[in-house]
Amino acid sequence: MEQQSNQQAGGGFYHTPFQSNLPNSNTILVLGILSLVFCWWHILSFIGIVLSIVTLSLARKELSLFYLQPNNFTLSSFNNVKAGRVCAIIGLIISILVFIVAILMIIGFLALFPIWGMVN
Repeated sequence: MEQQSNQQAGGGFYHTPFQSNLPNSNTILVLGILSLVFCWWHILSFIGIVLSIVTLSLARKELSLFYLQPNNFTLSSFNNVKAGRVCAIIGLIISILVFIVAILMIIGFLALFPIWGMVN
């Protein structure tokens, strides 16, 4: 890791660590956006649910890593993780609602078939 030396007013030196991005910050942002994309279609909303859960688990790990050593990581990567997490939460809620509606529609269509009334 590269370190820069700066001189304090008292004459001493202190080292500011080189800040890097959180390892999965861009992945979390992309997965969060994809969970929003896949949440609107009835059958594909299951993909939105899976992407949201994966995104939330990755974001939890990255946020804990950032909170342990906040000076080692950039603020922009932290904001990417937070934005991806918010997108994943919104995508998860919408995906669950759309998936429930899709299941209810399938049950409703199956109830319309006349064979169900003929079975004793």
